[in-house]
Amino acid sequence: MSRNTNFESRRKSVLEATVNSYIKSGIPVASDEIAREFNLSSATVRNIFVELEEGGYLTHPYTSGGRIPTNKGYRYYVDFLISQMGLLDEEKERVTSVYEQKINRFEDIFEYTSEVISTITHYAGIVSFLDWQDRMFYKGISFILEQPEFKDSQRIRLLIRMIEDKRRLLDIINRDMEQGERTVVLIGEELGCPEIENCSVIVSRYCLKKKPSGRLAVIGPKRMEYRHTIPALEYIADTLSEALGKI
Repeated sequence: MSRNTNFESRRKSVLEATVNSYIKSGIPVASDEIAREFNLSSATVRNIFVELEEGGYLTHPYTSGGRIPTNKGYRYYVDFLISQMGLLDEEKERVTSVYEQKINRFEDIFEYTSEVISTITHYAGIVSFLDWQDRMFYKGISFILEQPEFKDSQRIRLLIRMIEDKRRLLDIINRDMEQGERTVVLIGEELGCPEIENCSVIVSRYCLKKKPSGRLAVIGPKRMEYRHTIPALEYIADTLSEALGKI
């Protein structure tokens, strides 16, 4: 393996570890923390931080503080670095138990689904049904407001206003997806909505009688636990599709 390949691999590992740490703590990540994880010197990690910052993947909110991911950093993490976590058996049981109830109305099953999304992911869960263009079901806004990114009252007002303006949020969730694409992750400015540019939205399809019929979505801070949220949303989408086939 060439020296360049080694350096590139190490940069990717440091970026992944930095994003994971920031997602977990919400605190800018210091070089000492990453140095301990990889048994490197702090000076080596600081040099890698500088390279990642020059590449646009990290930034630092304070002159002498630690680093945080940029939108580009999150995008690279989601597309190339993420290693998804499997759902716990108890989480799967919690999801399936919702659909084992006798449910005869689409409204009820969509209401339950938005609640189970928010319960499993600890972010806001949203359900849209393509035949009902102006309706959506959502739960869990309080989970978002508990995040440190939303301590600012102006951000809270903008977020709530956006969610209440259902048409704009549905336009984001119901965007065209590529053929065969199952899940889409939209980060920050990719949403095309300044009011929630500090958020990410994960969208997954569900089906009715094997035909794509709507979308499930999670909205949360950019500092979202993507490793868990993506597989959780896909599992719920699969379980919902199966349950809808029985109504």
